[in-house]
Amino acid sequence: MDEAVYREIEQLQRMSVGELRERYQEVFGETVATKHKQHLVRRIAWRLQVLAQGDLSERARQRALAIANDPDLKVQVPANWFASPHTDRRRGSKDRRLPVIGTVLRRIYREQTLIVRVLRDGFEYQGRRYASLSAIAREATGTRWNGLLFFGLTKRGRGIKRAAQ
Repeated sequence: MDEAVYREIEQLQRMSVGELRERYQEVFGETVATKHKQHLVRRIAWRLQVLAQGDLSERARQRALAIANDPDLKVQVPANWFASPHTDRRRGSKDRRLPVIGTVLRRIYREQTLIVRVLRDGFEYQGRRYASLSAIAREATGTRWNGLLFFGLTKRGRGIKRAAQ
């Protein structure tokens, strides 16, 4: 592509929306209603490339139209669609190592008792909600921990050696 076209496309990013709308009118010969900057930049850049190198061939244009009109293509998931019960059960399911909702976990760390309540959608520690036990362990200790390991809900895996104490 011509170096001048590259430079002009780079300049589009620095233009205001008003300037882009004016440039759009110059390039397309019509006004535009949108004020979405990135959309304007992309459309003008595309048009500048077309003017410099030419448009799609008629064959390519017809193929694109055929693909766009394919009834098998969906733009939205049907309202009555739902996931099959045989789909991956691990995704979105609760970790079996976690205790039931309402359980209170206690852990003494450096002479301080940490109290965590298990909620339906996370955990509560010191009046704040957390998405994971690891986040609470990190908050309390200042270092990264596996939250399940920190609160004694799982055992250290094989092959992991304990640091010398």
